[in-house]
Amino acid sequence: MGDVAKDLISGTVGGVAQLMVGHPFDTIKVKLQSQSTPLPGQPPQYAGVIDVVKQTLAAEGPRVLCKSMGAPLATVAALNAAIFMVRGQLEDLLRSEPGASLTVSQQFVAGAGAGGSVSVLTCPTELLKCRMQAQNALAHSGSASAALKYRGPIDVVRHVLASEGGIRGLFKGFIPTLVREIPGNAAMFGVYEAVKQYMAGGPDSSKLGRGSLIMAGGVAGASFWIGVYPIDVCKSVIQVDDYKTPKYSGSVNAFRSILASEGVKGVFKGFGPTMAPSMPANAACFLAYEVTRSALG
Repeated sequence: MGDVAKDLISGTVGGVAQLMVGHPFDTIKVKLQSQSTPLPGQPPQYAGVIDVVKQTLAAEGPRVLCKSMGAPLATVAALNAAIFMVRGQLEDLLRSEPGASLTVSQQFVAGAGAGGSVSVLTCPTELLKCRMQAQNALAHSGSASAALKYRGPIDVVRHVLASEGGIRGLFKGFIPTLVREIPGNAAMFGVYEAVKQYMAGGPDSSKLGRGSLIMAGGVAGASFWIGVYPIDVCKSVIQVDDYKTPKYSGSVNAFRSILASEGVKGVFKGFGPTMAPSMPANAACFLAYEVTRSALG
Protein backbone atom coordinates (compact mmCIF):
# COMPACT_ATOMS: atom_id res chain seq x y z
CA MET A 1 0.00 0.00 0.00
CA GLY A 2 1.36 3.42 -0.98
CA ASP A 3 1.97 6.32 1.39
CA VAL A 4 -0.92 8.33 -0.08
CA ALA A 5 -3.40 5.53 0.62
CA LYS A 6 -2.01 5.07 4.14
CA ASP A 7 -2.40 8.78 4.89
CA LEU A 8 -5.93 8.78 3.47
CA ILE A 9 -7.01 5.83 5.64
CA SER A 10 -5.20 7.01 8.77
CA GLY A 11 -6.48 10.56 8.38
CA THR A 12 -10.03 9.31 8.06
CA VAL A 13 -9.78 7.25 11.26
CA GLY A 14 -8.21 10.19 13.09
CA GLY A 15 -10.90 12.59 11.92
CA VAL A 16 -13.74 10.34 13.08
CA ALA A 17 -12.11 10.03 16.52
CA GLN A 18 -11.74 13.80 16.73
CA LEU A 19 -15.35 14.45 15.75
CA MET A 20 -16.82 11.99 18.24
CA VAL A 21 -14.96 13.62 21.13
CA GLY A 22 -15.34 17.28 20.21
CA HIS A 23 -18.68 17.77 18.44
CA PRO A 24 -20.98 18.39 21.44
CA PHE A 25 -18.65 21.18 22.62
CA ASP A 26 -18.61 22.62 19.10
CA THR A 27 -22.42 22.87 19.17
CA ILE A 28 -22.21 24.95 22.36
CA LYS A 29 -19.53 27.16 20.81
CA VAL A 30 -21.59 27.95 17.71
CA LYS A 31 -24.69 28.75 19.79
CA LEU A 32 -22.68 31.24 21.86
CA GLN A 33 -21.04 32.79 18.80
CA SER A 34 -24.25 33.21 16.80
CA GLN A 35 -26.55 34.67 19.47
CA SER A 36 -27.58 38.24 18.74
CA THR A 37 -26.30 41.23 20.71
CA PRO A 38 -28.91 42.03 23.38
CA LEU A 39 -30.68 45.37 23.41
CA PRO A 40 -29.60 47.88 26.10
CA GLY A 41 -30.87 46.74 29.48
CA GLN A 42 -31.72 43.24 28.30
CA PRO A 43 -29.76 40.08 29.17
CA PRO A 44 -28.19 37.97 26.42
CA GLN A 45 -29.94 34.81 25.29
CA TYR A 46 -27.26 32.70 26.96
CA ALA A 47 -25.45 33.75 30.14
CA GLY A 48 -22.61 31.32 29.51
CA VAL A 49 -21.67 27.75 28.76
CA ILE A 50 -23.77 26.16 31.52
CA ASP A 51 -26.78 28.25 30.52
CA VAL A 52 -26.42 27.10 26.89
CA VAL A 53 -26.45 23.48 28.02
CA LYS A 54 -29.45 23.98 30.34
CA GLN A 55 -31.56 25.85 27.78
CA THR A 56 -30.63 23.49 24.98
CA LEU A 57 -31.43 20.35 26.94
CA ALA A 58 -34.73 21.83 28.17
CA ALA A 59 -35.85 22.94 24.72
CA GLU A 60 -34.50 20.22 22.45
CA GLY A 61 -33.32 17.29 24.55
CA PRO A 62 -29.86 15.71 24.86
CA ARG A 63 -29.65 14.67 21.22
CA VAL A 64 -29.30 18.29 20.13
CA LEU A 65 -25.74 18.45 21.48
CA CYS A 66 -24.85 16.11 18.63
CA LYS A 67 -27.09 17.93 16.17
CA SER A 68 -25.63 18.39 12.68
CA MET A 69 -23.04 15.69 13.27
CA GLY A 70 -24.26 14.07 10.08
CA ALA A 71 -22.78 16.74 7.82
CA PRO A 72 -19.24 16.72 9.24
CA LEU A 73 -19.31 12.96 9.74
CA ALA A 74 -20.30 12.47 6.11
CA THR A 75 -17.39 14.62 4.97
CA VAL A 76 -14.86 13.87 7.70
CA ALA A 77 -13.29 11.20 5.50
CA ALA A 78 -12.60 13.69 2.75
CA LEU A 79 -11.50 16.51 5.06
CA ASN A 80 -9.09 14.65 7.30
CA ALA A 81 -7.90 12.29 4.63
CA ALA A 82 -7.09 15.29 2.45
CA ILE A 83 -5.25 17.25 5.12
CA PHE A 84 -3.08 14.32 6.19
CA MET A 85 -2.48 13.29 2.59
CA VAL A 86 -1.39 16.80 1.54
CA ARG A 87 0.75 17.11 4.65
CA GLY A 88 2.39 13.78 3.82
CA GLN A 89 3.14 14.86 0.25
CA LEU A 90 4.56 18.18 1.43
CA GLU A 91 6.70 16.35 3.97
CA ASP A 92 8.19 14.29 1.12
CA LEU A 93 8.96 17.48 -0.81
CA LEU A 94 10.59 19.14 2.20
CA ARG A 95 12.79 16.19 3.22
CA SER A 96 16.48 16.51 2.44
CA GLU A 97 16.52 12.77 1.67
CA PRO A 98 13.99 9.90 1.80
CA GLY A 99 13.18 8.89 5.37
CA ALA A 100 14.81 11.94 6.97
CA SER A 101 13.05 13.54 9.93
CA LEU A 102 11.56 16.99 9.35
CA THR A 103 12.41 20.02 11.43
CA VAL A 104 9.74 21.87 13.39
CA SER A 105 9.83 24.75 10.91
CA GLN A 106 9.30 22.33 8.01
CA GLN A 107 6.25 20.91 9.80
CA PHE A 108 4.90 24.45 10.13
CA VAL A 109 5.19 24.81 6.36
CA ALA A 110 3.59 21.42 5.69
CA GLY A 111 0.74 22.24 8.09
CA ALA A 112 0.10 25.62 6.46
CA GLY A 113 -0.03 24.06 3.00
CA ALA A 114 -2.35 21.30 4.15
CA GLY A 115 -4.66 23.76 5.91
CA GLY A 116 -4.96 25.97 2.86
CA SER A 117 -5.63 23.04 0.56
CA VAL A 118 -8.62 21.71 2.52
CA SER A 119 -10.33 25.06 3.03
CA VAL A 120 -12.37 24.45 -0.12
CA LEU A 121 -13.88 21.43 1.64
CA THR A 122 -13.96 22.89 5.15
CA CYS A 123 -15.96 26.02 4.27
CA PRO A 124 -19.18 24.41 2.94
CA THR A 125 -19.02 21.68 5.58
CA GLU A 126 -18.88 24.23 8.39
CA LEU A 127 -21.60 26.36 6.81
CA LEU A 128 -23.97 23.37 7.00
CA LYS A 129 -22.89 22.61 10.55
CA CYS A 130 -23.25 26.21 11.75
CA ARG A 131 -26.68 26.64 10.16
CA MET A 132 -27.96 23.49 11.86
CA GLN A 133 -26.42 24.27 15.24
CA ALA A 134 -27.41 27.94 15.35
CA GLN A 135 -30.97 27.94 14.07
CA ASN A 136 -32.54 28.23 17.54
CA ALA A 137 -30.32 31.19 18.39
CA LEU A 138 -31.27 32.80 15.07
CA ALA A 139 -34.95 32.32 15.80
CA HIS A 140 -34.49 34.08 19.15
CA SER A 141 -32.88 37.06 17.40
CA GLY A 142 -36.00 37.90 15.37
CA SER A 143 -34.03 37.94 12.13
CA ALA A 144 -35.49 37.20 8.71
CA SER A 145 -34.39 33.59 9.11
CA ALA A 146 -36.29 33.21 12.38
CA ALA A 147 -39.01 31.02 10.92
CA LEU A 148 -36.61 28.90 8.91
CA LYS A 149 -36.10 25.40 10.25
CA TYR A 150 -33.77 22.99 8.51
CA ARG A 151 -34.71 19.33 8.56
CA GLY A 152 -31.12 18.27 8.03
CA PRO A 153 -27.88 19.01 6.13
CA ILE A 154 -29.42 18.18 2.75
CA ASP A 155 -32.22 20.66 3.45
CA VAL A 156 -29.60 23.33 4.18
CA VAL A 157 -27.91 22.61 0.85
CA ARG A 158 -31.21 22.82 -1.02
CA HIS A 159 -32.08 26.13 0.60
CA VAL A 160 -28.67 27.66 -0.07
CA LEU A 161 -28.60 26.52 -3.70
CA ALA A 162 -32.14 27.77 -4.34
CA SER A 163 -32.09 31.03 -2.37
CA GLU A 164 -28.53 32.15 -1.69
CA GLY A 165 -26.76 32.36 -5.00
CA GLY A 166 -26.30 28.71 -5.90
CA ILE A 167 -22.90 27.06 -5.40
CA ARG A 168 -21.41 30.40 -4.38
CA GLY A 169 -23.69 30.44 -1.34
CA LEU A 170 -22.06 27.27 0.01
CA PHE A 171 -18.74 29.14 0.15
CA LYS A 172 -20.00 32.01 2.26
CA GLY A 173 -17.25 32.71 4.79
CA PHE A 174 -14.50 31.20 2.63
CA ILE A 175 -11.97 33.99 3.27
CA PRO A 176 -12.10 33.76 7.08
CA THR A 177 -12.04 29.97 6.76
CA LEU A 178 -8.85 30.20 4.71
CA VAL A 179 -7.32 32.76 7.09
CA ARG A 180 -8.12 30.46 10.00
CA GLU A 181 -6.97 27.18 8.46
CA ILE A 182 -3.54 28.22 7.17
CA PRO A 183 -1.99 29.60 10.40
CA GLY A 184 -4.09 27.28 12.58
CA ASN A 185 -2.83 24.11 10.93
CA ALA A 186 0.71 25.49 10.68
CA ALA A 187 0.69 25.96 14.45
CA MET A 188 -0.97 22.60 15.13
CA PHE A 189 1.39 20.45 13.08
CA GLY A 190 4.45 22.49 14.04
CA VAL A 191 3.69 22.30 17.75
CA TYR A 192 2.86 18.60 17.44
CA GLU A 193 6.31 17.93 16.00
CA ALA A 194 8.01 20.23 18.52
CA VAL A 195 6.43 18.48 21.50
CA LYS A 196 7.23 15.03 20.11
CA GLN A 197 10.87 15.96 19.51
CA TYR A 198 11.13 17.49 22.97
CA MET A 199 9.81 14.35 24.64
CA ALA A 200 11.97 12.12 22.43
CA GLY A 201 15.08 14.16 23.16
CA GLY A 202 15.83 14.56 19.45
CA PRO A 203 14.39 14.56 15.94
CA ASP A 204 13.63 10.81 15.93
CA SER A 205 10.26 10.46 17.71
CA SER A 206 9.30 7.13 16.17
CA LYS A 207 9.65 5.23 19.46
CA LEU A 208 7.35 7.44 21.54
CA GLY A 209 4.59 5.64 23.43
CA ARG A 210 0.89 6.32 23.16
CA GLY A 211 0.87 8.50 26.26
CA SER A 212 3.43 10.82 24.69
CA LEU A 213 1.46 10.95 21.43
CA ILE A 214 -1.69 11.84 23.37
CA MET A 215 0.15 14.66 25.13
CA ALA A 216 1.63 15.99 21.89
CA GLY A 217 -1.71 15.83 20.09
CA GLY A 218 -3.51 17.59 22.93
CA VAL A 219 -1.06 20.48 23.09
CA ALA A 220 -1.10 20.74 19.30
CA GLY A 221 -4.91 20.93 19.27
CA ALA A 222 -4.96 23.77 21.76
CA SER A 223 -2.33 25.66 19.74
CA PHE A 224 -4.62 25.68 16.69
CA TRP A 225 -7.14 27.99 18.36
CA ILE A 226 -4.98 30.34 20.41
CA GLY A 227 -4.10 32.68 17.55
CA VAL A 228 -7.08 32.29 15.23
CA TYR A 229 -10.17 32.15 17.45
CA PRO A 230 -11.47 35.68 16.67
CA ILE A 231 -11.33 34.73 12.98
CA ASP A 232 -13.49 31.70 13.73
CA VAL A 233 -16.08 33.92 15.44
CA CYS A 234 -16.23 36.13 12.33
CA LYS A 235 -16.57 33.07 10.12
CA SER A 236 -19.46 31.70 12.15
CA VAL A 237 -21.48 34.94 12.26
CA ILE A 238 -21.00 35.43 8.51
CA GLN A 239 -22.08 31.90 7.71
CA VAL A 240 -25.33 32.23 9.69
CA ASP A 241 -26.00 35.83 8.59
CA ASP A 242 -29.19 36.50 6.61
CA TYR A 243 -28.65 36.34 2.87
CA LYS A 244 -31.33 38.88 1.92
CA THR A 245 -30.69 41.38 4.72
CA PRO A 246 -27.12 40.75 5.85
CA LYS A 247 -25.93 42.30 9.06
CA TYR A 248 -22.29 42.21 7.97
CA SER A 249 -20.71 43.20 4.66
CA GLY A 250 -17.66 41.00 5.15
CA SER A 251 -15.11 39.60 7.59
CA VAL A 252 -13.50 42.93 8.49
CA ASN A 253 -16.90 44.55 8.99
CA ALA A 254 -18.02 41.65 11.19
CA PHE A 255 -14.87 41.96 13.32
CA ARG A 256 -15.26 45.73 13.73
CA SER A 257 -18.98 45.48 14.48
CA ILE A 258 -18.49 42.83 17.16
CA LEU A 259 -15.68 44.84 18.76
CA ALA A 260 -17.78 48.01 18.70
CA SER A 261 -20.86 46.42 20.24
CA GLU A 262 -19.38 43.82 22.59
CA GLY A 263 -15.73 44.68 23.04
CA VAL A 264 -12.85 42.21 22.99
CA LYS A 265 -14.90 39.57 24.80
CA GLY A 266 -17.26 39.52 21.79
CA VAL A 267 -14.62 38.05 19.49
CA PHE A 268 -13.87 35.37 22.07
CA LYS A 269 -17.47 34.16 22.55
CA GLY A 270 -17.44 30.41 22.96
CA PHE A 271 -13.68 30.27 23.57
CA GLY A 272 -14.09 28.11 26.68
CA PRO A 273 -16.13 25.32 25.06
CA THR A 274 -13.72 25.40 22.11
CA MET A 275 -10.57 25.05 24.19
CA ALA A 276 -12.07 22.49 26.60
CA PRO A 277 -12.37 19.71 24.01
CA SER A 278 -9.53 20.81 21.74
CA MET A 279 -6.93 18.90 23.72
CA PRO A 280 -8.78 15.56 24.10
CA ALA A 281 -10.31 15.74 20.60
CA ASN A 282 -7.01 16.37 18.85
CA ALA A 283 -5.21 13.94 21.13
CA ALA A 284 -7.71 11.32 19.93
CA CYS A 285 -7.20 12.40 16.32
CA PHE A 286 -3.41 12.23 16.33
CA LEU A 287 -3.30 9.02 18.35
CA ALA A 288 -5.78 7.33 16.01
CA TYR A 289 -3.80 8.56 13.01
CA GLU A 290 -0.44 7.38 14.35
CA VAL A 291 -1.73 3.99 15.49
CA THR A 292 -3.53 3.36 12.19
CA ARG A 293 -0.54 4.57 10.15
CA SER A 294 1.78 2.28 12.08
CA ALA A 295 -0.58 -0.68 11.68
CA LEU A 296 -0.64 -0.15 7.91
CA GLY A 297 3.14 -0.48 7.80
